[in-house]
Amino acid sequence: MSMPFYVSPEQLIKDKADYARKGIARGRSVVVLQVDEGILLVAENPSRALHKISEIYDRIGFAAVGKYNEFENLRVAGVRLADMRGYAYDRRDVTGRSLANAYAQTLGTIFTEAAKPYEVELVVAEVGAEVADDQIYRLTFDGSVADEHGFVAMGGSSDSIAAHLADNWVEGMTLAEGVRLAIAALAQSAPAGPPTGASGPREVPLTQLEVALLQRDRPRRTFRRIGPDRLRELADG
Repeated sequence: MSMPFYVSPEQLIKDKADYARKGIARGRSVVVLQVDEGILLVAENPSRALHKISEIYDRIGFAAVGKYNEFENLRVAGVRLADMRGYAYDRRDVTGRSLANAYAQTLGTIFTEAAKPYEVELVVAEVGAEVADDQIYRLTFDGSVADEHGFVAMGGSSDSIAAHLADNWVEGMTLAEGVRLAIAALAQSAPAGPPTGASGPREVPLTQLEVALLQRDRPRRTFRRIGPDRLRELADG
């Protein structure tokens, strides 16, 4: 009788984590940062049809990197959960923290029990009435959740992007300053495709950016997308 093939739990978890990280590293990056006007979400995304940044509920936004079909499933599930909770109880009971906890449980279960983990990283952001009330949660493929302050960078070149943000982000930035910082940070990432051998920051075309703002002073539906013309005005300062 042949013996079944055995893989230790430690090796299995390591293999799953390596697999997920490689999939996420192939994706284009996303930056989320606080500005005076609210929470700015900027993604490098050449597609006009497939969004990496979306609205979840009144004051809550969603950003993701990785496999589109996987994070789109999570986005839809989050919208349904928020709608059900807001309808059954009160709209104020729908919070970024509760959604982040729900996503963490889902991702953790998939990572430990499914044969293939989700190749995604998420940000759930909730804009408050004041800057101090803003909430930004980063979730990784294994269900880990972190409460971030100021900014978050996700994607294949997140380390270099985060380093640029750490050196240049300051509290109280205007929307225009935040947009220019996000573009400069994304320029630190490696371009998609085969290596070109070029060094230093690259140019990020505005036409390949998806930009949205959770606008603080809106009474309910705070999420609004920033179109090409307005983006060009902000980027030019």
